[in-house]
Amino acid sequence: MRVFGIDCGTEITGYGVVESDDAGRQPKLVCKAMGAIRLAKTKTLPVRLEQVFRELSAELERWQPEVVAIEEVFYSVNAKSALKLGQVRGVALLAAACQNLPVAEYAPLKIKSSVVGYGLAKKEQVQFMVARLLELSEVPKPADAADALAIAICHIHTAQTLLLQGMIR
Repeated sequence: MRVFGIDCGTEITGYGVVESDDAGRQPKLVCKAMGAIRLAKTKTLPVRLEQVFRELSAELERWQPEVVAIEEVFYSVNAKSALKLGQVRGVALLAAACQNLPVAEYAPLKIKSSVVGYGLAKKEQVQFMVARLLELSEVPKPADAADALAIAICHIHTAQTLLLQGMIR
């Protein structure tokens, strides 16, 4: 299974591609790619959204995932920030839909619980565990790329659990 994780942000949108390798005796997770789309604050919102769409679409086409995993909207104290983040999420969902890819959405607590074992883990803990689970020589940077990898890992763990429970085939 190849999963494309997306961590939406208004300044940096991270992405990561994780594949589950079941060929050996022990299944393992493999990092195929990670990166970040950096958005210039000086550009207008429509131009930044177009950049996110264009770059995510290119990466989705390049990596040909089976599914896209994305973080659900969390409720922020600042309504304006939440609205802007929602617009970036909408563009990410559109990029996936344009390539007919299924989308799975996960709450931040679920992602952190799946990767770290604790839903209120700090960014550094997520980066550390992502590096351990993917057997990377150093923590993924920026943190947005690590978060995107964590979202992809969460989906793989969730899909494996559902498969073992006979919920999916």
